[in-house]
Amino acid sequence: MALHWFPGHMHKALKEIKESLRQVDILIEVLDARIPYSSENPEIARIRGDKPCLKILNKYDLADPEVTAQWQAHLESERGVTTITTSSDKPGETKQIMQLIRTICAQKDASVKDIHAMITGIPNVGKSTLINILAERTIAKTGNEPAVTKAQQRINLGSGIVLFDTPGVLWPKPENPNSIYRLAASGAVKNTAMEYDDVGFYAADYLIKAYPAQMQERFKLEELPDTELEFLEAAAKKRGAIMSGGRVNLHKICEVLLNELQSGKLGRISLETPEMLVQEKVEMEQAAAKKAADKAKRKQRFKEGSLTPEKQDRKEKRTEKREEQSKRLKKARR
Repeated sequence: MALHWFPGHMHKALKEIKESLRQVDILIEVLDARIPYSSENPEIARIRGDKPCLKILNKYDLADPEVTAQWQAHLESERGVTTITTSSDKPGETKQIMQLIRTICAQKDASVKDIHAMITGIPNVGKSTLINILAERTIAKTGNEPAVTKAQQRINLGSGIVLFDTPGVLWPKPENPNSIYRLAASGAVKNTAMEYDDVGFYAADYLIKAYPAQMQERFKLEELPDTELEFLEAAAKKRGAIMSGGRVNLHKICEVLLNELQSGKLGRISLETPEMLVQEKVEMEQAAAKKAADKAKRKQRFKEGSLTPEKQDRKEKRTEKREEQSKRLKKARR
């Protein structure tokens, strides 16, 4: 699946983030707890430098708690990174972020009045909802679709903390092809920029392997099929996603599966683990090496193929002539 969604306002937002980063004391990145790696913008990681970073694993109530704990340990192994989990149904826990910011920035010069924090996050990770809870008033527009916030704004949270809010920013081309599917499955990509069937098959394949009991129970199946196609067909029959003639409506059941995954009706599910990431990075390195080797071979074939026998003969004569000239020069120097 190819992701074709990098609106102009996102390009502008990334440029503004780079310019404003010099003014802040701490960077806050909101991640989707179900996909901490895939929702972590590599562009932000590249530009933050040594700036302390608080990574908020939001939507914790939708993620597998055991897997989330693994991700926290993994993320905090990186220098300068602290993590915390939050969910919109527990605003009291969200407010702990304020104290955590003050603790991380405790070394800030006391003569400077405010701590400046910048909050970032890809679309639909719940960043605007978090801001409204922290500010205790509706400031940031919220919505159940990606890319609601369009422009950067400054928000005084009180207690000596000023927050730079930024639009949700995706990046032009995720390096990991699996991340594209996970972003789409979690709801970070607009419906118009994804294919339900393609994403649905990917999600079904993962879910029946990672959470078989939950899938069997949710779709009331006597036995869990071995393949994603068989699972979707069985689920479609249970949910009435059938077209005329008794044919299975795969598009409809994929839409149902993704909607229930995003809403949490399938249970607490994480779509990636640190262990999976290690293997996928090896696969990406292998793919990159193969791509480079194939490119080199094509370039060599092009060079060889463009030489006719006549051109090859002239090239050999030129080489011989240069070698003879080189020999004469060496003799003359003696």
